[in-house]
Amino acid sequence: MVSTLGVAVVGFGWMGRVHTQAYVRVPHHFPQLSVRPELIAVADDVPGRAEEAADRYGFATAVRDWREIAADPRVGAVSIAAPNFLHREIGVAMAEAGKHIWIEKPVGLTADDARAVADAVAKAGVQGTVGFNYRNAPAVAAARDLIASGDIGAVTHVRIRLFSDYAAHPEGALTWRYERERGGSGVLGDLASHGVDLARFLLGEIESLVADTAVFIPERARPSGATAGHARATGGEPGAVENEDYVNCLLRFTSGARGVLEACRVSVGEQNNYGFEVHGTKGAVLWDFRRMGELRVSRGTVYQDQPVSTLYVGPGHGEFAAFQPGAANAMGYDDLKVIEAYHFLRSVAEGTAYGPTLDDAVHSAAALDAMSRSAERRAWVSPA
Repeated sequence: MVSTLGVAVVGFGWMGRVHTQAYVRVPHHFPQLSVRPELIAVADDVPGRAEEAADRYGFATAVRDWREIAADPRVGAVSIAAPNFLHREIGVAMAEAGKHIWIEKPVGLTADDARAVADAVAKAGVQGTVGFNYRNAPAVAAARDLIASGDIGAVTHVRIRLFSDYAAHPEGALTWRYERERGGSGVLGDLASHGVDLARFLLGEIESLVADTAVFIPERARPSGATAGHARATGGEPGAVENEDYVNCLLRFTSGARGVLEACRVSVGEQNNYGFEVHGTKGAVLWDFRRMGELRVSRGTVYQDQPVSTLYVGPGHGEFAAFQPGAANAMGYDDLKVIEAYHFLRSVAEGTAYGPTLDDAVHSAAALDAMSRSAERRAWVSPA
């Protein structure tokens, strides 16, 4: 028997649209789901944005104040895609109102923020899913299986990179993303949070780390009005960039493996250059998000001069079969969010957590806080 779940979206910038489209698509890709999302309400404080979303996607109600959604009995689950500084307040309020939450990373500005939301979710007995979407790529699922099976031996070291140019233009507007009070730790929360999640998903817990950070574009112009995404601004009042453009981090895992995590939002010439290389005593697995359906694998007993082959993911790898019938058919970024929506709705339907949880968000945030402390102290620290 299929039931209906009223859903709402708070914050309708680009990510709010991605969540909405995932809700619309999820029944088509996962018809076995015992719950179907119904678009009840959308909230955004930018004038006209919520109304436009309702017209385009069919939300029953459009509001500017997210608190109206918390009080709406028709809503059983909420996507939180608002700016980082609002995550804690909205996440706690929605959980206390009995709403299941699908919240974007990094779940606030600090580990304390993430813990507050996690505690509220646990106390309320609702489900909480977090937007660590890259772990949903079928090739990443295949890599995890290969590592866990011992096919590449004991993992010795990993390199995780997240390079992008979305903030590389010096005329990029000084939005909330660049303010410490509203955007938190800059590229740490925006990109390195994904890197920490991939590291833990593939290799397990991080024991200690040492990090270095930098701001390469120290000043930007303030925008003249509401912005979405990474808008340009020229001629506006200049202001200081308060959070990090770049982070480089050495990792020690409880398994004994070592790692390097590097992230930058101002890498000219790099567009979504995200990926990892995991090396073990008998082989390696390598993944590049820009070739999402491919996993490069080296395994065997040759060791020196051992070849690397390309595995094209297909049915049997992660949730690939829900999208394509045969290996080497392409998937895209939005498909990863459909998988995330599936895990969220399945968690609600079955009362068991699937996919990344608030506990994962807390671990990621603790590692980000540790990176900030390490960069300030110039010393190894523990994320615990």
